[in-house]
This record gives sequence, structure tokens and C-alpha cells, in this order.
Amino acid sequence: MTLELIIFIASILFGAIIYWRESQGNGVYRFFNKMMNSKELQMKASDTKGFVYQQSFLLRLVFIVALFLIGILVTRILIPIDLATISLFVSMIFGTIVGTYLAGFIFKSSEIIDEQSDSFEDKFQDVIEKGKDFIDDIQAKEPVAIEKAQEEIEEPKAESKSARERLKDKGYLK
Repeated sequence: MTLELIIFIASILFGAIIYWRESQGNGVYRFFNKMMNSKELQMKASDTKGFVYQQSFLLRLVFIVALFLIGILVTRILIPIDLATISLFVSMIFGTIVGTYLAGFIFKSSEIIDEQSDSFEDKFQDVIEKGKDFIDDIQAKEPVAIEKAQEEIEEPKAESKSARERLKDKGYLK
């Protein structure tokens, strides 16, 4: 069980390395594409698809299983001891697939963070400018309530009639 766990973790790392390597360049995939397809069906020079990079799940699974089958055949020929059991084989395949998807998630999230970092910087600068303006407004003038209170104190109130006198003027009281 410990050996399977170690191989599983190592295969996750192997899958991430394969994915990263194919994202940098797809020369091996391009070679096999040129060898197997006619001129009209060959991939374009700008196409970045590889064995696992930008590939659907089913084809990714087929390529990884084929890679490990070739690896097991070579191992059994070189070392006649039965090292490659079914459980290790499945553990390697599953770990490699998980590693490729994990690497894809990390690459995609880093691209999104890079795209959003510029807008975060602009938003942060806007917030800083608004904060500076707010602080300047606070320091520059007194609050509105204080200004109104001072105006009321400075202006003498015009003599106003009481409520009884206003009602008498309108004719409601005698």
C-alpha cells in the first residue's frame, strides 16, 4: 500500500511535468502528426495541441495508457521480476491524469490572476485617490451641520408672529 501511494504521488508530479512540457512546445506530437497524416490533414504551425495539452479526456487517457504500456513492456524485458502489477499500473495512470488536470488548473488560474492583476491595480489606485480626496474634503472645510448652526447664531431671527396671532390674521380666532 505504501509503494502504491508513493507511486501515485510521483505520477501526479509526472503528469504535471508532462503537461507543463507540452505547454512549452509540442515537437513530439507535431512529429507524429506529420508522420501519420497527409499534407492536408497535418496540424497548422500555430496549433499548440499535444498528447495531453489541450486534449480531450478520452484521447488524453489513451495516450497516457499507451505510454505506460510501453514503459511496462520495457521494464518487463529489462527486469524479469514482476514489478509492474495491475494495481501499480492503474495507480500510475490515474495519478498522471490527475496531475495533468491539476497542472491545467494551475496554469489557467495563473493566467486569470495575471489578467485581473492589472484591473486590481487600477481599482486600488482609484480607491487611494478617492480616499485622498475624502481626507482633503474633511480637512479643508467644516462639516455642514456646524456651518448651518453658525449661520443661525449669526443671523438674528426676524420677528415672527406666534401661532395665535397667525390664526387671528387668517380669521380663525377672534
